[in-house]
Amino acid sequence: MKNTSCPTCKSLSNKEFFPFCSKRCSQVDLNRWLGETYHVDTNKKNDEQ
Repeated sequence: MKNTSCPTCKSLSNKEFFPFCSKRCSQVDLNRWLGETYHVDTNKKNDEQ
């Protein structure tokens, strides 16, 4: 495994929680997705479903 940084806190990632360094950082990332801090842009307009 290549040394990579945790996407949440930038510490070295841990094999057990890859790509994160800890369970806490993985939970922070999940919370950001669920809270819609992160999103995936699409070409659809909001009224199209």
